[in-house]
Amino acid sequence: MRIALLADIHANLEALDACLAHAAAQGAGRLVFLGDLVGYGANPVEVTARVRELAAGGAIVLRGNHDEAALTGPHNFSKLAAAAIRWTSTQLTPDARDFLAGLPISHEEEDRLYVHSEGSDPERWIYVTDATAARVSLEATEARLTFCGHTHSPALFGLTATEKLVAHRPAPDLMLPLLQPRRWLAVMGAVGQPRDGNPAACYGLLDTGASECAWMRVPYDIATAAQKIRAAGLPEFLAERLFTGT
Repeated sequence: MRIALLADIHANLEALDACLAHAAAQGAGRLVFLGDLVGYGANPVEVTARVRELAAGGAIVLRGNHDEAALTGPHNFSKLAAAAIRWTSTQLTPDARDFLAGLPISHEEEDRLYVHSEGSDPERWIYVTDATAARVSLEATEARLTFCGHTHSPALFGLTATEKLVAHRPAPDLMLPLLQPRRWLAVMGAVGQPRDGNPAACYGLLDTGASECAWMRVPYDIATAAQKIRAAGLPEFLAERLFTGT
C-alpha cells in the first residue's frame, strides 16, 4: 500500500489540493494528516472541512500545536504565529472547532507511529531538528518507523542495531529504503509552509510493501495563497515567505 503523509498544511488550500491530486496520481490508497491543519494561512475553515470529509472516509488525522492553539490560545508562539492563530480562532465554525478538539495526539498501527512533533512526549511539541532529538524520540517508542512534521523541513534519521544514529537530508521525489533492523524517524516537511528553501509543497509517500519513503515536492498556486493572506489582513511576511520557502 502507498500512504500519503501530509504535515503542516497551515490553512493553505491551494497547497493541500495540489498534494492530494499528486498523491492520488501516485497511487496513494490512504491518507495520514500529521497535524497543524490551521495557522498562518487564510483558509482554515475550508482546509478543516476538506480534511474532515477525508477523515469520514478513513483518513487518519492528528492534532498539531497550531490546531490546539486555535482552540485554547497561543502559548509560546512567535509574534507572527500568535497573530495568525488569533485571527484563525475568529474564523473557525463550530463544526471546525469540534473537529479539531476531537483529534488525537498520535496514532499507532503495525510498526508505525504517527505524531505531529515526536514520540517521547508529543504534547510538549518538541522539534526534531538534530540527531539528539531524534534519538530521544526513537528510544521512547517501540515503533520501527516514526513519521512526524512540526519543523517544516524534511529530514530522516536512522538508528542502527548498534545504536548509531545516522542523519540524512532526503532528496526530492526519491524513494529511500527504510531497511531493518534499523529504526527510522522521518520528518515529512510541510504541505502549506515549507522552510527548507524550496517553496514547492512537500508531502511524504510511504510504500509499506517495499518499505520505502519519498519526500514529494509539488508546485502549486502560491500567488493565490499569498493574495488570500494579504486580503485577510494577516502579516505580510506570511505571504512573502511562501515564495521563498523560508
